[in-house]
Amino acid sequence: MKNALKLIGRRAISSIPVLLIVVIGTFFLLELAPGDAVDAYIVSIGGGDAALTEQLRQTYGLDQSPLNRLWLYLTSLLRFDLGWSVGFNRPIIDLILERLPNTFYLMGSATGLAFVLGTVLGIVAGARIGSPRDRVLSIGSLALYAIPNFWLGLVLSIVFAVQLRWFPTSGIETIASGKEGLARFLDIAWHLVLPVSALAMIYLALFLRVMRAGMAEVWRQDFVRAARAKGLSRRRIVLRHVARNALLPVVTMLGLQAASILGGSVVIESVFAIPGFGRLAQEAVAMRDAPLLMGIIVVSAVLVVLVNMIVDLVYAFLDPRVGASERSS
Repeated sequence: MKNALKLIGRRAISSIPVLLIVVIGTFFLLELAPGDAVDAYIVSIGGGDAALTEQLRQTYGLDQSPLNRLWLYLTSLLRFDLGWSVGFNRPIIDLILERLPNTFYLMGSATGLAFVLGTVLGIVAGARIGSPRDRVLSIGSLALYAIPNFWLGLVLSIVFAVQLRWFPTSGIETIASGKEGLARFLDIAWHLVLPVSALAMIYLALFLRVMRAGMAEVWRQDFVRAARAKGLSRRRIVLRHVARNALLPVVTMLGLQAASILGGSVVIESVFAIPGFGRLAQEAVAMRDAPLLMGIIVVSAVLVVLVNMIVDLVYAFLDPRVGASERSS
């Protein structure tokens, strides 16, 4: 426990400059983009005079210099204040807390499903390299990984929601259903079957291929030959020696894919009309709501850092050499 806390502390300290670079870099990139939320609002109401535009810019602090606004934003972040959304006219933290759970449901289910099934199928394929099942799974995973997730989502929606009517076409839950507790949980799970399947299938193929490649590499190691020489059963060699060591790259890939899975949720949430974190980012871009977009990017960066901290802990558990190196340093 002490070593785990020490590892988390070191990762947290090293993540501070990373988050600072993300905030400053994103701020100035948004500054270079043409237009802002006031321009988008003026267009949406059919135009306005210069006095109204100037008044709105003063109200939202857009008349100040970029450095002043950056300093105000950084000091606000220290108070855990993400600012005010110009497009929604609401605190940004409220919007994020409202939408983020829906994305957690989607991403958590899709990531867990992809990781578990991809790892298991990778073990099945890597247990006998070059066998018919290995070839079938390898070719199938390559074909699946080449499919765009939005296209897969549309196909699943047309087949299972429109034609067969097994699942709902959109939304996170039944509108105004009044369900609570277990009934609401089952309703949300029913709505998430298709979007989770569409998002998980692509990453399942990736985890399968990484696991299979890792096992192919481990089979050539000396300790595997020693295990064979001892007369251990093939099942025990596969599960306790080969698969465990091949799992390390898969866990690493899980951390690296955290950001891309969040990006993939933007597309899936749009296809299935899920009011989630990714769709909120799309709406922020459409409304040129720079403060909201900044808040989304900052929260996304924090989530990626947290996921990678968890991956580091799992990696240290699977490979004792990582924990030993942390203690020695």
